[in-house]
Amino acid sequence: MMFLPITLTIAAAAALLNLWLSIRVGRVRMSEKISVGDGGNENLIRRMRAQANFLENTGFALVLIAAIELAVGSSTILWLTGLIYILGRIAHAFGMDGGKWATGRSIGTLTTMIILLGLAAYALFLVYTGPSAMIAPASAGHVA
Repeated sequence: MMFLPITLTIAAAAALLNLWLSIRVGRVRMSEKISVGDGGNENLIRRMRAQANFLENTGFALVLIAAIELAVGSSTILWLTGLIYILGRIAHAFGMDGGKWATGRSIGTLTTMIILLGLAAYALFLVYTGPSAMIAPASAGHVA
C-alpha cells in the first residue's frame, strides 16, 4: 500500500484553505445580500477570484507533489515547497482584498508561479535522470 504523508498533509492544508476562502466569499454574500453571481460588488468579485485562482492552481501543485513523492523525490524539498505554496496562497487571498495587504497578491502570484515551475522542473529531472530513465519499458519491445 502506498502512503504519501507529504501529499496528504499538503492536500489537507489546501482543503482547509479552500474552506476558509469559501467562508470569506460567503461572508460578503451575506453582508451584501447577494445570493447568486457577484452583483457587481467589487469585494465579492475579489474574494471569488481569490478562491477561483486557488482552485485553478492547487490541483497542479498537488499532482506534482504526489508524483514527485511517489518517485521518491526529496522529502525536505517537498515539505518546504508545500509550506511555501500554502503560505503564498494565503498571502494572495489577503492581497486580493486590496488595501494594506495589496502586495500579498503579487507575492502569492509570484510564489505560485515559482513553485509550479520548480515542481515541474524537479519532476522532469527525476524522470530523465533517475534510475527508471535507464530502463526501457518491457512493452516497447526493446531488449535491455
